[in-house]
Amino acid sequence: MKRFTVFALLSLFCSWVYADVLTLKTGHPDTYVVKKGDTLWDISGIFLKDPWHWPKLWGVNPQIANPHLIYPGDRLTLVFIDGEPRLVNKPMLRSSPAGRVDPKGNAVPLVDLALIDPYLTQNRIVDADWLSQQPMVLGGESPSLHHVMDNIVYIGANLPVGTKLGIYQPGRRFSNEASGEALGQEAILTATGRVTESGDVSKVLLLNNFRETKAGFRVFAVDDAFISAYLMPSAGTAVGAKVLASERDIREMGKFDVAYIDRGQQDGVIPGQVFTIVKPGAEVIINNDGVPVQPNEQSTYDKLLASMAPADVVKLPELYRGQLMVFKVFDKVSMGLILVDKRPVRQGDMLLAPTTLLQEE
Repeated sequence: MKRFTVFALLSLFCSWVYADVLTLKTGHPDTYVVKKGDTLWDISGIFLKDPWHWPKLWGVNPQIANPHLIYPGDRLTLVFIDGEPRLVNKPMLRSSPAGRVDPKGNAVPLVDLALIDPYLTQNRIVDADWLSQQPMVLGGESPSLHHVMDNIVYIGANLPVGTKLGIYQPGRRFSNEASGEALGQEAILTATGRVTESGDVSKVLLLNNFRETKAGFRVFAVDDAFISAYLMPSAGTAVGAKVLASERDIREMGKFDVAYIDRGQQDGVIPGQVFTIVKPGAEVIINNDGVPVQPNEQSTYDKLLASMAPADVVKLPELYRGQLMVFKVFDKVSMGLILVDKRPVRQGDMLLAPTTLLQEE
């Protein structure tokens, strides 16, 4: 009876709701004039509790059939159509002569692309064995251990003159925590260059640098990945995925930080997918006296008893951390931008489909 009471009380603290309907924020405005620097996510966040639902807020409305056509200066008005909230685009008008004010600047993007632009070319996840077989930087004309723009470096391969390439620093190796499967190795672009002289050891002129280049770095073609400014958000489907690491190799991540996740193209992940980030629920053991023992207080004896009697283990609810949107996908790993951070995000946090949200969201 005690165990049932504990479980029932815990359930009251974290009930689940389905967020397939639009939920407006308390105190939302009725109108909003789009400003330079706005993003679709920002504007939706002014009206919606969950901004990733902006396609539903705008897409049904024929006046905003194409979000690409929303520009600074447009006036968005909140209306209700068949009981559902919609944003109507009402272009600003000149007093004389009448007509639309020509917007200055580009159409409003989904997110600020400046936040992720460096990662579109500078970070890749590749097969570790493949990376180790790529031509290597042997050194440079300068006696310095570090080479920068306009320096000549030596590459241990016969490369055609005029070839443009990237120089990559081998980074961390990632693996699936549960299965141990190798997911790939980080390759970080340090510089781009052009081959100026061929031979068994080729000379490469560094055209620019993102960080210093050193002997031992690898050389291959620069990633030509491209991200659309108008990614269409959708619910992430790789449920059970986890946060692998921070791109910056820090312990805790927050809003606008970039994270690696342990699912990729092979798992059906595509750019634009949105995930809810949660901390996995801890397991509380009910001891022989019917008292819950917290994880940091559990002895080896407690864990042994729990393994023999699984009914004495109660899993606590997940703890909501925030939301992440995928913007770059590799075979087994993806990169995502954290757009909501109620609590710091950490390695090992789980990713859930955002259509099922914790009540506190």
